[in-house]
Amino acid sequence: MKKYQVFTLLALLLLTFSFTIPIIGFYGVKDKITNHQIEDIPALAYKVWDAYSVFQHVNHTAPAGTEGSLEKLLAARGEVGMASIPVWSVSLEAPNYPKDAFPDGIPVFFHLDGFSGEVHEMNTINHFIGMYPMEHGGELEFSLMPYVFLLMTLGMIGYMYWDGKFSWVLMVVPIALPVGFVAIYAAWLYWYGHNMQDWGAFTIKPFMPTVFGDGKVAQFTTHSYPTTGFYILVVASILSLLAVFSKNKSLKEEG
Repeated sequence: MKKYQVFTLLALLLLTFSFTIPIIGFYGVKDKITNHQIEDIPALAYKVWDAYSVFQHVNHTAPAGTEGSLEKLLAARGEVGMASIPVWSVSLEAPNYPKDAFPDGIPVFFHLDGFSGEVHEMNTINHFIGMYPMEHGGELEFSLMPYVFLLMTLGMIGYMYWDGKFSWVLMVVPIALPVGFVAIYAAWLYWYGHNMQDWGAFTIKPFMPTVFGDGKVAQFTTHSYPTTGFYILVVASILSLLAVFSKNKSLKEEG
């Protein structure tokens, strides 16, 4: 196996385990839960969520004994997050949330295909200041993720064996994923902060929520930082870049 094939394979394995399997395996499940169509959830989705639950935040409202079991969590009407590895973490500290119960604030996690964490609590706070619920944003992007990752997987496999002049195009998506996520994330934060509604308990001026670092919104303190999934995207992106450089060098030497 050539060096560029090794780099490509490593990137592919990282992305497949962290995102492709859970995104495709759990696709559409949140909609079925919202629409009370629990009986329509495929058996595979239960297995995927249970297997990846070790990487997820345990919601503070989850009844004891439901950890790691989607079936038990649904039976107890607990809040269900996405199965894929979370990419970005946002926590919010508020005076009405005691430190002993929420030492790091109210945490929510952004995935490539949705959200997890204390989403209900965050939506309550968002409503208080006139901001749309989290689920309002990114619907198109989330719905496209299974197809993006499926096509990306096929493209990366093709890149390992196709030596065409423009084969590098097949690696554009895995290379661009980290930057693409941050750009879309920042754009949606801007949209949320500049589309405040009058249903809030008090009015605040349009603002840009903090993309990276610590910020302040009214009496709330926010913390916004990358988490495990983002670093995996960065590593996969670097491996994909190395694959392109290595392949170009190999083709020049052979040609």
